Amino acid sequence: MSFEQVRSRALQYLPAESLGVIDDAYQFAAIAHDGQRRKSGEPYLEHPVAAALILTDLHLDPSAIAAAILHDVPEDCGVPIGEIEKRFGPEVASLVDGVTKLSKVTSLAHDGRNPAKAGEEVVQAENLRKMLIAMAEDIRVVLIKLADRLHNMRTLSALPPERQRAIAQETMEIFAPLAGRLGIYQIKSELEDLAFSYLEPENYREIAQLVAKRRAAGEQYISRVIQKLRRALEEATIKAEVSGRPKHLYSVYRKMRAYEAIGRQFDDIHDLLAVRVLVDTVPDCYHALGVVHTLWHPVPGQFDDYIANPKQSMYQSLHTTVIAEEGRPLEIQIRTHEMHRVAEYGIAAHWRYKEGSRKPDIKFEERVAWLRQLLEWQKEVRGAQEFVDSVKTDLFRDQVFVYTPRGEIKDLPAGATPLDFAYRIHTDLGHRCVGAKVNGRLVPLNTPLKNGDIVEIIAPKSGRGPSRDWLNPNLGYVKTSHAREKIRQWFRRQERADNLERGRELLEKELKRLALHKPLDEIAKLFKYDKVDDFLVAIGIGEVNPGQIAVKIATAEPRPMTLPVSPKRGGAAPSGGVAVLGVGDLVTTLARCCSPVPGDVIVGYITRFRGVTVHRADCPNVRNPAEPERIVRVDWMLGKDQVFPVRVRVDAWDRVGLLSDVTAVIAGEAINMSAVHTESSPDGTATISMKLETSGIEQLSRVLGKLEAIKGVLTVSREAG
Repeated sequence: MSFEQVRSRALQYLPAESLGVIDDAYQFAAIAHDGQRRKSGEPYLEHPVAAALILTDLHLDPSAIAAAILHDVPEDCGVPIGEIEKRFGPEVASLVDGVTKLSKVTSLAHDGRNPAKAGEEVVQAENLRKMLIAMAEDIRVVLIKLADRLHNMRTLSALPPERQRAIAQETMEIFAPLAGRLGIYQIKSELEDLAFSYLEPENYREIAQLVAKRRAAGEQYISRVIQKLRRALEEATIKAEVSGRPKHLYSVYRKMRAYEAIGRQFDDIHDLLAVRVLVDTVPDCYHALGVVHTLWHPVPGQFDDYIANPKQSMYQSLHTTVIAEEGRPLEIQIRTHEMHRVAEYGIAAHWRYKEGSRKPDIKFEERVAWLRQLLEWQKEVRGAQEFVDSVKTDLFRDQVFVYTPRGEIKDLPAGATPLDFAYRIHTDLGHRCVGAKVNGRLVPLNTPLKNGDIVEIIAPKSGRGPSRDWLNPNLGYVKTSHAREKIRQWFRRQERADNLERGRELLEKELKRLALHKPLDEIAKLFKYDKVDDFLVAIGIGEVNPGQIAVKIATAEPRPMTLPVSPKRGGAAPSGGVAVLGVGDLVTTLARCCSPVPGDVIVGYITRFRGVTVHRADCPNVRNPAEPERIVRVDWMLGKDQVFPVRVRVDAWDRVGLLSDVTAVIAGEAINMSAVHTESSPDGTATISMKLETSGIEQLSRVLGKLEAIKGVLTVSREAG
């Protein structure tokens, strides 16, 4: 990587006289980094030069390129920002300072099993907040950061495996989605593929091999298609560039997993190679589309017009899938050259250097409107981690576009519901919402919205306020952090005594439903609350939802039940403890009387002929044993894909379709039902007793919550085995 490459590419779009600041920055950085080397052994200066080279591909201005070259000088060389401002001016210094402040953003992957990381996560979340706010002030700061991250990912092999995974995880969670949100798909695709290769190396190699096998034959096929399409466009007097477009590996992997979920195979993926058509004007786009559909029959439901309805990143193109040569489906994208530039370079396409002006063009403000919204949201969100969650769910997910009854378009994260839509329109409308119509039909409030839906919210003039059920993630009423925070704010304004009482009711109901017997103060401490009342208020407000309790118990550090162990008659005390599931000196089996599952506190009972049976600690059969020396300590030691039987009882009003609705919920959670018994009562109720095979308390809590939401269900509870 040489500085001459940076100069050469910069001269393709910058006047020669503007390169002075870039040359000066290189000379200054060369002296500052003299003698420093990267982990790979190469001179350190190669890294900032490589970042600058990436920015020349985006056609950024001289100040941004100079700042990229200087971005590690303050932190790694001890040069104060004041010195950089003195030598290079306030604009370059401001950019360098902005990037330097972001350099401490480390892995943001949440590890719920390690409470020791809680404080670190808050710091990381604060750093992410700073980075995103800095974007709104000067987008070039984050473009430099993306270039910095891209080169770090290209050279990641020099770091230890642990660091590789941490950096790759952060790249996949934050930086690749951020590049996508800014519309810079060129960088997004490479970041995803590089992160994928470190996070899932076996899957990466498998996909690479599958794609390589298909691509050789596919390229010959695409070549024939391109020739035929070029001739047709020429005959229609449309000036066009036609080329093939390979799909990057991570997107193939995601599609492959989606296909597997619906029983389809890798061979069913037909857009590993697609065709792209570039024309001069928007009318030419639609004219070319007509030519394509005249040549080949379009596949119904496989057409998207992103020209009339651009994505939030301002991406524009026509996408159509046709049955092309040899009867094979083929995706074709049609766009103008300007749209293609925006698709490749995203927001950077509107910050290209123009002689005599350092301002972005007028479309720039449209593209950062979501950043302005972000600034408003961050003022409302209480905690830094909540802000990170908001960013990940509301900004980095794929978008759906829906309409108000008046035809106004609203964008929401994929999976958003009518309630999310109501809160996006106005907070008060969300609070008063009692129902919704989608495309003229009444639907449940937790119905996922689809592109093109027309949504009408039903709300009386004076509503009773939101329901706490809306905050239960198992019920799926709200998916956006924006709506969730507005609901919590409403409950925070209620009386503390009311929230405390409601929190106690919700907690006791959840513990009873799961048949868990754990002191409230112990549960409160799992959530870092010293006082039980404060914990109960948090539940009442919605800051902690009942479903999280099962997750926290299941992921807490295993703590064996401490019971006195008496010496065996005529022998020594048992050695240590017995690990569950046959790991240890004795065979172990799960007791049928109480059917323990991971997340339960458990004890072992040494039988005379069947090794150790494992019981829940509160099981009546081991609570006061006649021979206490038979009680031993045991831990859960879980293997992959293990399941545990548990009995569940559902009481509901009897009706046609009740059992069908229950089994649909269980199937949706991918849980096996090994036995079921139904019984109707004269009072019009029905009882359904089932034996389910679950992975533990967390999954059990989730499915019980969903069962309770079924129409007509009165109670749902876990039964003794």
